Amino acid sequence: MRLRSPWTPHLPAGDTPAAERLADALAGDILGARLNAGDRLPAHRDLAWRLGIGIGSVTRAYGMLERRGLVRSVRGRGTFVASHPGGNGCVIDLSANMPPPMFGDRALARTLSRLARTVDPALFNVYPPVAGHIEHRRIMSHWLAELGVDIAPDGLLLASGAQQALGVALAASRQVARTVLTEDLTYPGMLSLLRQAGLPPQGLAMDACGVLPTALEHALRRNGHGQCVLYVTPTMHNPTTATMDLARRQDVVRLCRAHDALIIEDDVYHCVADDTLPALVTLAPERTFHVSSLSKTLSPGLRIGTLAPPAPFMAAACEALLNSSLMIAPLSYALMAQWMLDGTAVSVRRALRTEARRRRELVLHRLGPYVTPPRHDAFHAWMPMPQEQALRLEAEAARHNVKVTPLAPFMTSQHPSGHAGIRLCLGPAPLPDLTEALCRLRALCGEQGKSVT
Repeated sequence: MRLRSPWTPHLPAGDTPAAERLADALAGDILGARLNAGDRLPAHRDLAWRLGIGIGSVTRAYGMLERRGLVRSVRGRGTFVASHPGGNGCVIDLSANMPPPMFGDRALARTLSRLARTVDPALFNVYPPVAGHIEHRRIMSHWLAELGVDIAPDGLLLASGAQQALGVALAASRQVARTVLTEDLTYPGMLSLLRQAGLPPQGLAMDACGVLPTALEHALRRNGHGQCVLYVTPTMHNPTTATMDLARRQDVVRLCRAHDALIIEDDVYHCVADDTLPALVTLAPERTFHVSSLSKTLSPGLRIGTLAPPAPFMAAACEALLNSSLMIAPLSYALMAQWMLDGTAVSVRRALRTEARRRRELVLHRLGPYVTPPRHDAFHAWMPMPQEQALRLEAEAARHNVKVTPLAPFMTSQHPSGHAGIRLCLGPAPLPDLTEALCRLRALCGEQGKSVT
């Protein structure tokens, strides 16, 4: 199918190179189903003339899209849209917290073809070191440094996703800390780990900046000096999107130091933060277990997480990692290295940020009075409301073929102190489906007469 010649993508203004802006704009049209598989993109020279940019910028933009598998070039014929994600059927799922698909089948096939020629057979023929191969730890150390988190390679452990890294951090911290403090609503994966360990969490009141210092100080005093570990998500908290500002981060660190408490920092969303917000591990490396993951920054299928424990806990963390009996698949190691070395990872990370911004603006436009405006661009949003109302809205949404995340998995107790609501996951659904789901939710909210609390 040939695109009509008047079609021209919108090139947003900005300080980034024209090639990157054009690639982001075209990717948005493809992922948003405004371009169909098989559509031919304009010729390089023609598009460059229409947009007033250099032909080299168009060539680089098309190359970025081809590396992601969104377009394919055919010698002598032009560049065509390869594929875009299809719909999810009659039920629109807003319950799975992951980024939208960024890799097409051609991109994956091209990567696997390269690996077939270059991969080290030793990855598949021997067990990896407990902490991960040092070359892969160096790659991850560089990746984190680009996000503003400086951790030396020998201070990193590689795990099979953030969930395993959190379990290892919890096991290592239990050497000295017997009580786990966390936000009143928190990540269900950690709550599951706590149940398995027989450790009931103590929920702490929070506001738009995360855990309240007064609540944290009271809990630390009540539980005794050196007895607590605090589990927090300081950036784009899951589910409420609360983000600690600098003052709150400093308060949390100050209180934990004063009471000799450890910190488990779930930092999987740090990639969306600005550089003025330091990770807690930067402020208190002597007591912070820092956890990150590639699932939220590259691809959900790339199950590689990182754990940076405080130096005195490195041996215990290695032992816990070994005892967990899970190791990263060798192919995942190889894919990670290839994408980071050939520039694909950086391109996808930038594209995800652009797509997150687009979806954040969409949810604010469609549900503005009903959502808490997220401080950063990520792929979940929060609709605060009383607990009973959240349960009713969840049921009504299901009857209108929109699946949202139930409140119960996030609750540290049966009666959250002040925080309840509905989490919306903005990543997996194609933009037309997401728009439709948000319109249905807006109508339901209007019927209930609900506004943001």
